[in-house]
Order: sequence, then C-alpha cells, then structure tokens
Amino acid sequence: MTRQKLNPIPLLFFSISFFCMCGNTKQEMEPRTDLVPEFSIPGSLVFHSNMDGDNEIYLMTGNSIVQLTNNSWNDEYPVWSPDGRRIAFSADPEGNYDIFVMEADGSPITRLTTSKAQEKEPSWYPDGNSIAYSSEIKKFIRKQLTLWRVDIETKKAERIIPGYNKGHAIPHVSPDGHLLTFTGKRTMGWDVAMYDRQKNNVEFLDEGGKSCRARFSKDGKKLAYVSSKADGKGDIWIMNPDGTGKKRLTEREETYDYFPAWSPDNKFVVFNSSKQHDHNGDWALYVIDIKTAETRLLFDSTGNDIFPDWR
Repeated sequence: MTRQKLNPIPLLFFSISFFCMCGNTKQEMEPRTDLVPEFSIPGSLVFHSNMDGDNEIYLMTGNSIVQLTNNSWNDEYPVWSPDGRRIAFSADPEGNYDIFVMEADGSPITRLTTSKAQEKEPSWYPDGNSIAYSSEIKKFIRKQLTLWRVDIETKKAERIIPGYNKGHAIPHVSPDGHLLTFTGKRTMGWDVAMYDRQKNNVEFLDEGGKSCRARFSKDGKKLAYVSSKADGKGDIWIMNPDGTGKKRLTEREETYDYFPAWSPDNKFVVFNSSKQHDHNGDWALYVIDIKTAETRLLFDSTGNDIFPDWR
C-alpha cells in the first residue's frame, strides 16, 4: 500500500439550484409482466437498463420488476438511501449528467446539482443528509476527475478531498461514514483507494493499476471490487478495508464481471456480466454466494442491465 498525507486547504463551495425534471410524473407501481427475474430475491434491488432504448431505472422486489422512470433521457447509477425511502441517481435531461433524488416509488424527483461537469456515481452518507459523487470536467485536452459532496437540504456542494490532485472517481461511503473508497489514478491504470476522513489521508489498497469500483458490505467489514490482474479482464474480488485478505470470487473464463454490490445479509454479491467489454455487450445481472462461489443468473433483458444496488 502507498500512503499520501494531504495538505489541508479551504473547501470549495458553490450554489446548486433546485430543478424539477419536466415530463416526469408519478409512476404507477405496477409490475412489468414482461420482465421476470430468474429467481426471487429477499429485499429490493434497483438497477438501470437500456432495454427500451435509453437508460431507465428499475426496481426488483421478490420476483417482480417495476419501471421507476420513463422519459427520453438517461437515468443511471441508482443507489438506495440508508433508510430505504429514497433513491439517488444521475441523469442527463439537458445533455449533461447531474445528481438527482427520488422517492422509492419514483416520485417526486429533485435535482441536486447543476454544473458544466458530468456528475455521476452517487453514494449516500449514512445520515442520509448528503451524497458523494464523481465530477468530470474537461481541462483543455484532459479530463479532471474529482469527488464532491452535496447537501440535500441546501443543495450546496464541496470537494471531498480538496488537497488530492490525482484523478479520482466512483466513491462509496462506509456505513459509519469515516471511510470513503474510490477508484484512483496511478502512473499506469487505476486502483482501489481509501480515504480516511479522520486521518485526512489516502491509501491505495491494490497495486498494478488494474482494480476499480469498490463497494462496502452492509456491515463495513469487507469490500467487493473489480480486478483484472488474474486473467486480464474484470473479475469480482473481495478484501478487507485495509487492503488485506484479497480473495477472487468469480473465475468465469469467457466473461467480464463488473459493478458488484452486496446483499442485505452480506452473504451474496450481485454483479454484472458480459462476454463483451463495452457498452454494446449484453450485460446481465448475476448473484454469487460468498462462501460457495455458486453463481446464478438473476436477470437478463434484451438490453444492458447494469449497476445494481441491493437493500
């Protein structure tokens, strides 16, 4: 592991205006009879899919699926609030991605950020009052990736690690709020990293520039993440939050496995799998048992079913 001590500098704030997404009315929570998972799951799972032409958000509960958004733009990266009453996501109704929040039934929808940056991959803080997210902005011929935090009530945002100058994105906040894992730029490639708020330092948890997209288990004791170091393509791994105890979960020779998320009891990980490593591939949802490594297909539509979050 490598460690970088951060120099404290004043946090940056900017005002975020309220915006209501026109054209989105309250959705009737009627199951889609044409969409059925392969088996019933405990709890509820949200994901996005482009099965109808653009990305919309869907809710899977038991053995039924409900479509939560239905519009002409992309709604992506849905994540549950800690109390399960709301869903944060990113959308591009005006051509630029921003962070939004909606109730668990799909309404009403509130816009939290308004900027020229592409703002994606939200993650809730445990108090449910603010959300971490990735911000991407073009700087001449390069892209700058940073992490921000927006307050739901005031709509004000601030840099999460203002003294950190390397590219960093895809945050996930620990259940106690003290740690934040993200994907950070290395000299070559990207790796899973950890930011400790109390110590104000960043540690990389893997080496080689081949890991990304870590997610805390519900109890905060493990991380599920993606690594390509074993066979040159994405596989699902788990490790401890300090970078020890690395264990490969998926060993599927013909598939790329990405976007892991934990089950409510921490016994399973849901993830995406495709034989093509691009957005044109047929990405489907799978579930793997942590102890036995038994893997089952959960759902596969005619489109790409991506980025699940399970509670």
